[in-house]
Amino acid sequence: MALGTGAFEGRAVVVTGAASLIGMATITELLDGGACVVACDTEANAHFLESLGAVDSLVVVAGDVRDEAYLRRVVEQALQVFGGIDGLVTSAAIFADPALDATWDDWRTIMDINVISVARLLGLCAPHMRALGGGSVVIVSSISGRRSQPNRLLYPTTKAALLGLSRNAAQALADDGIRVNAVLPGWTWSRNIERRYGTRERADEFASEFQYLGRMAEPSEIADAICFLLSDRATFITGAELNVDGGYLGAGPEANGQASAKVPVIWSP
Repeated sequence: MALGTGAFEGRAVVVTGAASLIGMATITELLDGGACVVACDTEANAHFLESLGAVDSLVVVAGDVRDEAYLRRVVEQALQVFGGIDGLVTSAAIFADPALDATWDDWRTIMDINVISVARLLGLCAPHMRALGGGSVVIVSSISGRRSQPNRLLYPTTKAALLGLSRNAAQALADDGIRVNAVLPGWTWSRNIERRYGTRERADEFASEFQYLGRMAEPSEIADAICFLLSDRATFITGAELNVDGGYLGAGPEANGQASAKVPVIWSP
């Protein structure tokens, strides 16, 4: 549920990975709350943002987050168009994962996009948040950063690194009034999931094996958590990891009862 009209009035927020379904849901909620948004994504993905409409409070800056000049251009746009930076949401990511077959270049690519770009953009935005008396940063990590998963190595490693970045940045920036928190989505409906499973019904059936609530998350449910942490309702929350996972991280090896279904009851009241 959105925080409502005026929740972000007068604030400027930079959002990376903006053309993802989570990114677009986050931007929609921010705009509805009165924020101004600098939306960042690749040239190839930026066209998805057209569905958000042409509004004065939204600026799209397309480019590659691995490029320092691009990150500086994003910051400059926020300052020139909106006069400052109050918030930052980092959700840019790639999911390709050759696991143990990964080359040096594979590792460099995913680390640059998923981790180093986050740290660099945070470093570039922080002085401008400090100048305004503080701000809020939300780093989108993943349940993959907290659990091992079959046939994956690179992506979970980067998402675990983001948790360390979030905790340490929260401490480093606390005296500046800048809060830094991480959101850990569980399995969430996305274009990538649609390509893999085809239909929402099949995707929910898959997710029901791992998430107590028996379905994929809606992108808007992740956006709600992000916007909460950006908002004044979270002014004493920093260095936190907010799981938005339908119970995924609460599940033990028995998950949602599969093991119990396979083992006969050996006792009775």
